Amino acid sequence: MESELHIEGKTINAVQTRRFKLPLSEPMADAKHGTHTYFELITVQVTCSDGSTGTGYTYTGGVGGHAIKAVIDNDLESFLIGKNAQDIRALYEDMLWRLHYVGRGGISTFAVSAVDIALWDIKCKTENIPLWKAAGGYSKYCNCYCGGIDLNLPTRRLLQNIDGYLDRGAQAVKIKVGQPNLQDDIARVKAVREHIGNDISFMVDANYSMTVEQAVDASRAFETFDIRWFEEPTIPDDYFAYHEIAKKTSIPLAMGENLHTQHEFDLALAIASLSYIQPDASNCGGITGWLDVADKAKLYNIPVCSHGMQELHVSLVASQACEGWLEIHSFPIEQYTLQPVVIENGKAVAPDNPGIGVSFDWEKLEEDSEI
Repeated sequence: MESELHIEGKTINAVQTRRFKLPLSEPMADAKHGTHTYFELITVQVTCSDGSTGTGYTYTGGVGGHAIKAVIDNDLESFLIGKNAQDIRALYEDMLWRLHYVGRGGISTFAVSAVDIALWDIKCKTENIPLWKAAGGYSKYCNCYCGGIDLNLPTRRLLQNIDGYLDRGAQAVKIKVGQPNLQDDIARVKAVREHIGNDISFMVDANYSMTVEQAVDASRAFETFDIRWFEEPTIPDDYFAYHEIAKKTSIPLAMGENLHTQHEFDLALAIASLSYIQPDASNCGGITGWLDVADKAKLYNIPVCSHGMQELHVSLVASQACEGWLEIHSFPIEQYTLQPVVIENGKAVAPDNPGIGVSFDWEKLEEDSEI
């Protein structure tokens, strides 16, 4: 039966990876990761016996890209050769178990994610459908917000960024908080709310920089500014801490970008009293992993949202009926694609072309990438 599947399906003949180091137009900082001056993009092209190809990818904030590429090159490539590219679920599980002893999240899951996305690209192209239909088909439109890595920006520059988001058509914005002095955070939040008025949704993100006590104080201070959610107020591994913050405050909590395994999402959904969950297909197992989280979130009636990679996630968020939110991130991966995200009437629009909807401008990537 195994050999018959290979004959009838698409046998993987080659797996090729590339790493790009891409400069940012200006330094970006948050409360825990420090200042970013570039980001890394790791791409994977899977080629099948019939000549069909699929492209997947993942990214980092500047650390770990070489390791992710090495895991794919040394530990997944030879393992995948000869396998049926159409058996995505089995390959997903097999890759996770192959790396389980040294992985269970982190760099290993970034590697699996990139390959999984490439397999979905092959699937959608083979079936001649766009990803938003293959992933759920609810809609091709979704809520979206623009979020900046902007803790280092003075207020005037911060508000200029906000104006850029609004000019693009966004009806929701997010800024970083987590200054050493809470009063500085309050001043920034107040300035943004006054600048955007009452009709624009507004989120804040502390990048897990606070203790429970600090997060409670901050949340209570932000209440007057009508905040849609408080993202990662404290370390994401401490699900009980989130529950404690939620009990003592009124602003909804969000997190998920730093959860890399399905077991972590199980615990977060069961314990952390979240109002929004934010899986990132680049690090939670690709499209297969992201959709698994979406299915779990339905059981808790929690909207599934996204983090980064908006050019891919737009199709995933739109595909779900829960009315989640797409993050349009500061790392400009979409600027290196042929089809950046489009916003119409405040909603992001998923592409209709067959595949994952992401085609890279390889010439531009090569021109801009640093050694």
